[in-house]
Amino acid sequence: MLSRLMSGSIRNLEREYNCTVRLLDDTEYTCTIQRDAKGQFLFDLLCHHLNLLEKDYFGIRYVDPDKQRHWLEFTKSITKQMKAQPPFTMCLRVKFYPPDPAALKEEITRYLVFLQIKRDLYHGRLLCKTSDAAMLAAYILQAEIGDYDPGKHPEGYSSKFQFFPKHSEKLERRIAEIHKTELIGQNPEESELNFLQKAQMLETYGVDPHPCKDVSGNPAFLAFTPFGFVVLQGNKRVHFLKWTEVTKLKFEGKTFHIYANQKEDRKIILTYFAPTPEACKHLWKCGVENQAFYKLEKSSQVRTVSSSNLFFKGSRFRYSGRVAKEVMEQSAKIKRDPPEIHRAGLVPSRSCPSITHGPRLTSVPRTRRRAVHISIMEGLESLRDSAHSTPVRSVSHGDSFMPRSRSTMPDGAEGPAVISDEAYSPSDSVLPTPVAEHSLEQALARQTNGAPRSIEEEKESDAGSPSSGGDLSELGAEGWEAGARSPGEAEQVNKFVLSVLRLLLVTVGLLFVLLLLLIVLTESNIDVAFLRDIRQTPEFQQFHSEYFCPLRRWFACKFSWLGGPISDK
Repeated sequence: MLSRLMSGSIRNLEREYNCTVRLLDDTEYTCTIQRDAKGQFLFDLLCHHLNLLEKDYFGIRYVDPDKQRHWLEFTKSITKQMKAQPPFTMCLRVKFYPPDPAALKEEITRYLVFLQIKRDLYHGRLLCKTSDAAMLAAYILQAEIGDYDPGKHPEGYSSKFQFFPKHSEKLERRIAEIHKTELIGQNPEESELNFLQKAQMLETYGVDPHPCKDVSGNPAFLAFTPFGFVVLQGNKRVHFLKWTEVTKLKFEGKTFHIYANQKEDRKIILTYFAPTPEACKHLWKCGVENQAFYKLEKSSQVRTVSSSNLFFKGSRFRYSGRVAKEVMEQSAKIKRDPPEIHRAGLVPSRSCPSITHGPRLTSVPRTRRRAVHISIMEGLESLRDSAHSTPVRSVSHGDSFMPRSRSTMPDGAEGPAVISDEAYSPSDSVLPTPVAEHSLEQALARQTNGAPRSIEEEKESDAGSPSSGGDLSELGAEGWEAGARSPGEAEQVNKFVLSVLRLLLVTVGLLFVLLLLLIVLTESNIDVAFLRDIRQTPEFQQFHSEYFCPLRRWFACKFSWLGGPISDK
């Protein structure tokens, strides 16, 4: 009896495992779930713990043993998605950034989005001018410590907090000046809302950069935002495509294609190369999900998407969830007392319906800045002074997002966003996917005095090179240049040849199967109903007497003619 109980307990333990999720405030939530539990079950547990109703903007991210990041798919089993063994460690992050954070219904949702954007600012993903950076940091400071108090806040108090990967003393003084004079009287809720409204106006709002290379081998960062598809290259935003313009996303191996229709029926194809096939597939799935979430009117319009035009190859993926318009409509129906938000540095209570947050990420003393640990569960690798480190000019979303007038530019060229001279350059811009060593070296080689060189500077330095006369934005937009050969073009040709060979092999295979079926029909005595029906049709009998029998006699004569000389020998 005791042995049965013990064996039953062991089986129950084998069917359960522990799962730890790191929240946006760096606290952890640990639970025990069944081995066959799906991602939706874990996500619902987290939302219940946080008392979160507007949950469609969030997702659970994990990293596989190869340091490739993934979003947990809620419709699939957790254990089948993980390549590692339990216990599992994941993190809760904003997956779809709200187009207008101020329009969120509940303060708890705005607060979690605030924590995410604060992380983006700290890790160098949210880039801006120095003036905007100072304002954003001052809002964080006001929400963190309240009004300036000379008795509590001595000279240089703003240097006790780290808002960016690196910044100067001049910027710290400007942050303290704004906090002392312009934000007096703002409570944490107001400061956080002002922070969100300011961040939403930046071009890199909602950017989760994917490192790639263009067809000429230059490093680039691809990202999907609430407003469309963005390409950052060097210190410029070289492409922006609205979601209404993007028609198709495709990948094959490490090659990623974006098809779009712009004004005047101008069709373009952008081609980029990811570091690994896994990174390219992750990029494609992120694009498919973002396009469905922001572009479609209803979730019923979501269709299964294939990565290839050929039926016998490629990946298939379908976004599961509500779209942005449905989320906003559902949020408007929320009617409850706002959940209490405790911003004190306390450990969150799992039984409490409110959310309690621990120490903020920004509360890092200067003496510990070098020791700040970026968790591996972020799935990120630091890139010292990367090409993504230079801020893009901050403008409002609107006509300024559209390419410049093509009347003032060469055909096929697209106007990159102008960079402000007053710009900070974060030194630890973190990437969503691993970058090969040669990619890292190439990115670092492009730096000048700790900052990436502009496209114009590279043109001047490469004055004698074949590529000096071309614009990188043209290369990215058109994909191919007449009369010019590059490694990217050669790889494209190889991919095309492989696709043709696969199609040829499948055609030969089908013909071979048809030949076998023909031999069975004409030469065998197999008496099966469907074969008998085929043999009795007039068309088959005519084919057998007029074509097959003469052909068989011709082959018999040839073989007998060849067999005669062999037998004589």
